[in-house]
Amino acid sequence: MTSRKQRYRQLCATETSIPLFSRDWWLDATAGSEHWDIALVETRGEIAACMPYSTRHKAGLHISTVPPLTYCLGPWLRPSDAKHATRISRQKDALEKLIAVLPHFHHFKQQWHYTQTNWLPFFWHRFEQTTNYTYLLPLLEGEDTLWRGLQENIRREIRKAETRSGLKVRDDLPVSCFYPLNKLVFTRQNMLPPYSEKLINNVDQACASKHQRKIFIAQDAQGALHAGVYLVWDENSAYYLLGGSDPAFRNSGAMSLCMWEAIKFAATVTKNFDFCGSMIKPIERFVRAFGGIQTPYFTVSRTPSKLAAALLYAQSVTRTVKTQ
Repeated sequence: MTSRKQRYRQLCATETSIPLFSRDWWLDATAGSEHWDIALVETRGEIAACMPYSTRHKAGLHISTVPPLTYCLGPWLRPSDAKHATRISRQKDALEKLIAVLPHFHHFKQQWHYTQTNWLPFFWHRFEQTTNYTYLLPLLEGEDTLWRGLQENIRREIRKAETRSGLKVRDDLPVSCFYPLNKLVFTRQNMLPPYSEKLINNVDQACASKHQRKIFIAQDAQGALHAGVYLVWDENSAYYLLGGSDPAFRNSGAMSLCMWEAIKFAATVTKNFDFCGSMIKPIERFVRAFGGIQTPYFTVSRTPSKLAAALLYAQSVTRTVKTQ
């Protein structure tokens, strides 16, 4: 008898509407194959809806959150061209059934992909929701349109990087050249990265084997690496997964140039460019300047355990103290 995960792996092999971060091979790389599972709803022998989730135990608590480097998870519902009222009704039924087959968690929290906009059945089951924002840039209108969509300060930065700074963007350097640039983002804030170099290597190997990643690194004439962008994509969207820059070259325009090269490349392989959001004001200001459309996405959570809620509160207080 075929297991749920085997059925899901078969679906991932053929269904292009499943977002990259929910696919089986991505979860194998980020969570480990033994630490994720899938809730499935089938109709007439066909998967109608599913929802991957991570599983881990901490202090005797059963916890499910999004794995490191995983931008989003959430439900997947089989696409339908039915009229709107019928489609919403089917979504309601499918989501109710998904909730019923989810295991019990003391704490559950997931960011959902921007395409999943119906969380109402989760509200009915006492889940909570927070709205976050990303910027989504349509890529099908051509490079000239994309260039005109940039704010003038970004265009100036790109020109400066190419002329005054003499930077060239390379896409043939390994992840071992990118990781030190990314790590500097956290070093500047006296923080440790929330993921290991080993994990980044695992993800890089998985994405490279699928031909679904590219690394853009700006290098000057002396060979110094100024900044980098790590891009992943699926059939519907590219995602700005990671970035990094050397503060010694803060004014070279390298980050803007790398992002522009990533956008131009993304237009050759997919339909949209997702900046993967940020609620941090300076980062939001930077990515907004590339002309994307502000797009909401949800964080859905439930913490029925008072102990889990107390531990999460204590952790949040500790993080706040450390960053002050």
